[in-house]
Amino acid sequence: MANTRPPEVVFWSLRQKFVDSDDDVPEEAQQVMYYSLAIGHHVGMIDCLKTELVCPLAQYQQWLELLPEGEARRKLQGLLIFGEITIDSTHTSLLANALAPLRDTAAEPFNHWSATLVRLMGDIVREPAIYLIVKRKP
Repeated sequence: MANTRPPEVVFWSLRQKFVDSDDDVPEEAQQVMYYSLAIGHHVGMIDCLKTELVCPLAQYQQWLELLPEGEARRKLQGLLIFGEITIDSTHTSLLANALAPLRDTAAEPFNHWSATLVRLMGDIVREPAIYLIVKRKP
């Protein structure tokens, strides 16, 4: 049976620590461990990720057009080029600053999506080991 759903964009977060240890793990090692887990979805670990936001691809493209030209828009447009992007602690200020105005001024659903991503950027600021995986699904 053919898939009749339109293409969509899914934002997943990797929040759970999978290594149970009583030892203190140095920050550098934690970053490597979490990044390894984040890229693990390439080999079938997608079920370990939490779905944060799902939006139709066509509306995702409209949402990006509301962003000002610049690095934040370019980052999120990477999904259209590569089919997948990762958002980590190096992107929080960039994306939160670009999306915050849309949270307050854009129409539905773009204001809700913007608010969701701003909240997720805050989560990453508080716990830099959190990653978002954004993937285009046919």
